[in-house]
Amino acid sequence: MTGTTAPRGARKGGRWIERWEPEDEAFWKESGERVARRNLLYSVLSEHIGFSIWTLWSVMVLFMGPAYGIDPAGKFFLIATATFVGALVRVPYTFAVARFGGRNWTAFSALLLLAPTGAALVVMEPGTSYGTFLAVAALTGVGGGNFASSMTNINAFFPLRKKGWALGLNAGGGNIGVPVVQLLALLVIGTAGAGHPRLLLGLYVPLIVAAAALALLRMDNLAPVRGDTGAVREAVRDAHTWIMAFLYTGTFGSFIGYGFAFGLVLQTQFGRTPLQAASLTFVGPLLGSLVRPVGGALADRFGGARITLATFVAMAAATGLVVHASGEESLPVFLVGFVALFVLSGLGNGSTYKMVPGIFQAKALARGMAGEAAAAYGRRLSGAAMGLIGAVGALGGLGINLAFRQAFSASGSGTAAFVTFLGFYAACSAVTWAVYLRRPAPASLPAAGTDTKPQLTSV
Repeated sequence: MTGTTAPRGARKGGRWIERWEPEDEAFWKESGERVARRNLLYSVLSEHIGFSIWTLWSVMVLFMGPAYGIDPAGKFFLIATATFVGALVRVPYTFAVARFGGRNWTAFSALLLLAPTGAALVVMEPGTSYGTFLAVAALTGVGGGNFASSMTNINAFFPLRKKGWALGLNAGGGNIGVPVVQLLALLVIGTAGAGHPRLLLGLYVPLIVAAAALALLRMDNLAPVRGDTGAVREAVRDAHTWIMAFLYTGTFGSFIGYGFAFGLVLQTQFGRTPLQAASLTFVGPLLGSLVRPVGGALADRFGGARITLATFVAMAAATGLVVHASGEESLPVFLVGFVALFVLSGLGNGSTYKMVPGIFQAKALARGMAGEAAAAYGRRLSGAAMGLIGAVGALGGLGINLAFRQAFSASGSGTAAFVTFLGFYAACSAVTWAVYLRRPAPASLPAAGTDTKPQLTSV
């Protein structure tokens, strides 16, 4: 690949690509696409395992029977702790890619997953203090950070016309880590029983090592993706960063929050045994993960804002069905509504993340930039914004788990929490329409130096 790999010794300690211009079609066809797809493959593997470790406590609580002495509220707080830490670490993980290189950071962050996995192996038994469980659950938050660094890295590899598909596939492959850990838990509970959580934990140790080794051997660092505090400051000041963070709270926050809570809700509200709960919990996250690339592809074709609005309207309808089923104590109807929420949140995850680079490239065009200059500006700002958006979005999962904790503590039912979520989806629908769809698309973009705000209806 002429002109893409740094000369030997130009940078020490890694494989660095010095020239990267994915918007150049000749460059992309000649060598760029092949390199981008290879990095995408190993990024998905590492992120997949990161998601499994982050959501580990969504299944660990299924192993925690009466001998552990922890009530449902305490279990919801364990999974909320993991969600919270995973959201916080997304911000530094995003910027670590520019500081250390995507390949280097992917390998390091994968190895870091050994810490929460090993700690859980040591403490997972009756008699361990609740504070110790909280600390170990907090450690699993590092798995949540893998998503942010992975998405920032892959965002830089692909041209704008491919970002919806690439980011959707990257995130969807990672999201599948949620149902996979739940399926493995089902296998352990169904064969060895609920008293053997260490069997599940032991499965992940060699997988973590393999993911780190493959990242070192097969991935690349992009030299043009450098630390840029100016981009961070600009992204923080841009209102669209926070608007998209709000919308991503409704999509990804729902996916990860429900993924953590689904099994515990089935146990607490519908009296399912650990095996019965585990046999159902994986279905929703699996379908939601599989359709995330579909959401990105639909956004590439029809526009992210249109797909996002349709998703939120449908999520509100599905939540209404869940509220009805919860009040009637109908498990079949509840499952239909809840699984629909996973599928819809997966579609919305893909469409919202497609919107981010489109928004910043539209702003570049409105400022009079063109060609590679506009594309570079879009990559620069969207990469910085994605970490903030991802972190805030993950906090939506914390909100969901805390809402469930409060609802079950107060009434023994999650109905009040679902009513709250219904209102939030209505607000997300209104914001999507008002900001990105209400105004008609202009015939042409404003020239640089004008006061006209860029129209973003095509994102």
